[in-house]
Amino acid sequence: MVNQQRFGLSLVALSCLVLTACDHNDNDEPAPMPPADVSYSYEVTVQNLTQGQPLSPVGVALHGDAVMWETGMPASEALEVLAEGGDNSDFIAVEGVLASATGAAPIGPGSSETVTVTVVNEPDTFISIATMLVNTNDAFAGITGHGLSELEVGQTMMMVLPVLDAGTEANSEAAGTIPGPADGGEGYNAERDDADLVSFHPGVVSADDGLMMSALTSAHRFDNPAVKLTITRTE
Repeated sequence: MVNQQRFGLSLVALSCLVLTACDHNDNDEPAPMPPADVSYSYEVTVQNLTQGQPLSPVGVALHGDAVMWETGMPASEALEVLAEGGDNSDFIAVEGVLASATGAAPIGPGSSETVTVTVVNEPDTFISIATMLVNTNDAFAGITGHGLSELEVGQTMMMVLPVLDAGTEANSEAAGTIPGPADGGEGYNAERDDADLVSFHPGVVSADDGLMMSALTSAHRFDNPAVKLTITRTE
């Protein structure tokens, strides 16, 4: 009789274990899938509106809510390198840049180039773009800290860009100081011999207009704005 009772209790215990295991399996659910990555891609087209000013390869940077220069303030070294010599590598690699792109070559007068830049899972990005007018001492065109969060897929924004003066090199136009094809002179020089403040560029004077020491001609003069910018969100 005792053995039968023990056997019955064992069956009850086993049944409880089986039921418990079954209940446990019924409550198991697969782990939730992480949200899919979202890409934000932008086509950036830069058109040269000048008569005789090639533009350096454009530098494009996506970043947080910040600016990469301010008028009335000194230029960063990265901007100085770009504005004096056309090299955008430091500009698109500064701290805080989330994604970047560079043009493949200089953009001649009347020509344009389109580059694509993509960032992942960053819907509230800002864009900065800069390119040097290479037949100058330190003139550049661009925008900085322009918000893109309201641009939907397929939408386009267009703007024209004024020419700015980095304020890091005097606008002497002297032979040996212009890196573009008009002179083939020096590009970036770490020494700053100008106002050391970013400002709107006063324009080129040229030898044709009385600046006898100038390596430039009237063909290198430019009107503002000098660049047309188109940004289209493609993804």
